[in-house]
Amino acid sequence: MTSQTIPVLDFIRHLLSAVANAALYGMTHPQVERLSVLAYTNLLSVLQARSEFTLMVVENELVIDGQAQELTLFLRRFTQILTANAIGTLTILPGVTKAELDALIRGMALQQDNGQREIDSSEFLRLGRVEVRLSETGARGGGGSGKAHHPRVSLPDMPQEEMGRFMELYETAKHQHKLKVNGIFDIVSGFIDVFRQEARPLLAMAALRDTDEYTFTHSTNVCVLNLAQAMVLGISGQLLNDIGVAAMLHDIGKLYIPEEILTKKGKLTDDEFDIMKQHPVKGARHLLETPGVPRLAAITAYEHHLKYNLKGYPRVADSWQQNLCSHMTAISDFFDALRTRRTYREPVALKEIATMMYSMMGTDLHPGLTKNFLKILSQLMKTKTATA
Repeated sequence: MTSQTIPVLDFIRHLLSAVANAALYGMTHPQVERLSVLAYTNLLSVLQARSEFTLMVVENELVIDGQAQELTLFLRRFTQILTANAIGTLTILPGVTKAELDALIRGMALQQDNGQREIDSSEFLRLGRVEVRLSETGARGGGGSGKAHHPRVSLPDMPQEEMGRFMELYETAKHQHKLKVNGIFDIVSGFIDVFRQEARPLLAMAALRDTDEYTFTHSTNVCVLNLAQAMVLGISGQLLNDIGVAAMLHDIGKLYIPEEILTKKGKLTDDEFDIMKQHPVKGARHLLETPGVPRLAAITAYEHHLKYNLKGYPRVADSWQQNLCSHMTAISDFFDALRTRRTYREPVALKEIATMMYSMMGTDLHPGLTKNFLKILSQLMKTKTATA
């Protein structure tokens, strides 16, 4: 538990108590008002250190600041209430008023009482479902409006110059060991802008490149895949940007790996693989020492080869809790490594990759996130078949 997490837990505890009391006594009861004031005070404290604050429910797990929480009794109850109210994401922005918080408490209390009233978003307090939006009728997600989407969207190709820009940034970092962070942010922002112009961001996968410039296409492809996963989970704002930046930089530690190992066509020897396994630690250290890099990028660089069951590398304690972005990146990393053309093999068929990923759920890959990813992949395969 971090020092930043404590005010969040205090906010949830008081919010939950306010909801329970409002369900019993109504919103005008003095105890409800007292708890509401406490919850709002906690919330203002939380927002002092953040540009926004998001809680998520993913596969019955409560995620705070990208970190799945150990479900204590009150956190489990809070997660159940969010799920019962079909709330997958709760995003709160600076400027939120106590009246908005009271409306949330009232809505949750009434929903518990009669199960009829839907809780609405407001200007600074936004609610959404965590779900993959695959239906042609435009299922609601990320606080969206629920408007119908066209079932077939053809994404424009991601601009080739973005890969060229990343190649320049990578080469500069390689020779000078100085990363131009602003350039990375610009590339990620460009991707997000393109996706936002489309009704179906999950089909961003259709724009992935499979050229032989593997070092560069892999990083940009993993960024695209992470953004697609995050956007269908309803993630937005600064967290979405940070997830994209983390994806772009997840393999930055390979700057420190000898070129002959990185480009070797055959199987690595044990000694070579030991050297290769150093890149997560080296990458995380490099990013921690680079001003302006989101902390999430360093965490993801360190964790993206841990595996869901922590049997990967580097070795960590059995109690280690991985960040949600690291799980996303592991999924994107595995998928793109197989579907990208290499000098020594052709891309693996999408159906075969899906079968492999399904068998890895719960061991190498996060089960809930992988299920969502496979739904995206299924839609992509249908699109490819329809347009073939």
